[in-house]
Amino acid sequence: MEKYVLSVLVENKTGVLSRVSGLFSRRGYNIDSLTVCETANPEQSRMTIVVKGDEYILDQIQKQLAKLVEVIAIKKCEKSTSCQREMALIKVRAEGATRGIVIETCDIFRAHIVDVGIDSLVVEATGSEDKIESLIRLLEPYGILEYVKTGLTVVDRGSVTM
Repeated sequence: MEKYVLSVLVENKTGVLSRVSGLFSRRGYNIDSLTVCETANPEQSRMTIVVKGDEYILDQIQKQLAKLVEVIAIKKCEKSTSCQREMALIKVRAEGATRGIVIETCDIFRAHIVDVGIDSLVVEATGSEDKIESLIRLLEPYGILEYVKTGLTVVDRGSVTM
């Protein structure tokens, strides 16, 4: 199973997200990650959808998406030609002597401390999925209390636009 990233430009109307996600569930396809935001044009939104499958499944998904009236454009995003980032907030135990080590680890990953508690820190990290996963693995021995990730966000490199 390969991972595919689709960038989908849609009309910014009520129910579009529901129709797109419903399309996936009706056909038994799982969405690994989904981010949506209004674009510079308030009448349009952009969805970044991450799915796993083979070329056949990807082709079927693209064909089904294209049938939706609100879908304006669909683009398969390649890692080599796009900037792909994810953001995570990680709450990690940081008591006494371990606090300094946790902070140093975050500095290596250019992560930011966004909240400080008596016995914990909340870290904001932005980067590739691999970078986020590496940071989480390094912080696990100190005790990750919880974390949340945004899912992948993608934009093409250079002057290419949707």
